[in-house]
Amino acid sequence: MNEQSLAGQAAFAPANTADVANALIADTGLRVEIDRRRGRGAGLNPSGRFEPLRRETFDDGWQTLEELPPFKTEVQVEKPRTAITRNESPDIPFDRSINPYRGCEHGCIYCFARPTHAYMGLSAGLDFESKLFAKPDAARLLERELAKPGYKPRVIAIGTNTDPYQPIEKEWRIMRQILEVLNKANHPVAIVTKSALIMRDIDILKEMAAKSLVRVGISVTTLDRKLARTMEPRAATPQRRLEAIRALSEAGIQTAVMVAPIIPALNDHEIERILDAGKAAGAMEASYVILRLPLEVSPLFRDWLLQNYPDRYRHVMSLIRSMRGGKDYDAEFGKRMKGAGPYAWQISRRFEMATKRLELTRRSIAIRDDLFVPPDGSGVQLSLL
Repeated sequence: MNEQSLAGQAAFAPANTADVANALIADTGLRVEIDRRRGRGAGLNPSGRFEPLRRETFDDGWQTLEELPPFKTEVQVEKPRTAITRNESPDIPFDRSINPYRGCEHGCIYCFARPTHAYMGLSAGLDFESKLFAKPDAARLLERELAKPGYKPRVIAIGTNTDPYQPIEKEWRIMRQILEVLNKANHPVAIVTKSALIMRDIDILKEMAAKSLVRVGISVTTLDRKLARTMEPRAATPQRRLEAIRALSEAGIQTAVMVAPIIPALNDHEIERILDAGKAAGAMEASYVILRLPLEVSPLFRDWLLQNYPDRYRHVMSLIRSMRGGKDYDAEFGKRMKGAGPYAWQISRRFEMATKRLELTRRSIAIRDDLFVPPDGSGVQLSLL
């Protein structure tokens, strides 16, 4: 019996749900000792879904089990061929994006990008937040792509997969280099982050904002510091995120507050408070996303929920499934972001009413794509003929 089915049984266990589920998951040998993962989000580190073997830690009775070291952040250099990633998803408002990093040290337990680590032969659990990949050539590759004949400028989204301003950006500065290229080329960009580090780049963003080339979204999941610390252990505190909204807005940079993700029975009661705080800090727009639990994210989130909020486990999962057709997740375009059913409708109406009251519903400044100036082409391979 695998972990997925065990945790599924736990959801319908009798009175002592948390104890039963904890025992079942512990029996699989998947949970990592607290001393090895202190300050991290996930409690598990299962093998990637494409791996032929599955590793488990267990005591064979000979008392020879060596004490394993704690998970430390490791960064490897990744050398992609291109900087821009294309997509044709019908329910997202951009067709291209840039990801300066793979994996994210913020450790948000709900992160829908966790399953992408399986493509590197790594776990979506603790590996995702400790074994990171940086792309130091991203700015150079971007400049080369923008200089190609026939390139058509459209908004590039950054931060839609992993956060471009996660802690390692302080040292690597890849995001800043990318912004320098985009600013020089007058190329439009939309940024999503939950890090106050973005304030470091206000000098560049202010120049771009003066030309209507940039929009920033700051994710504020909760105003509860304790919940934020547990759920997003290495991300900026809620107060620092609000400070970032204020600093960006005061610099004339169009900024949105994002209530994302909304987790039923955990942070959904804060929707109006977060929007009020975002508006007070200077946000001009607002958006939200319902919790998504694709692939490995579901067992990781359920284990986290059992460990930290065992009394809410059944209620949270019941409401999530009520919005996902009885499943933990429904990937159907048009439904995956907002959910479906009565509870999803209720959240939608609350959000609509709050944003209307706060006048957070309209975009007053359109991002321009008609100012684009191609780079000089240095480093671009010439045509043979």
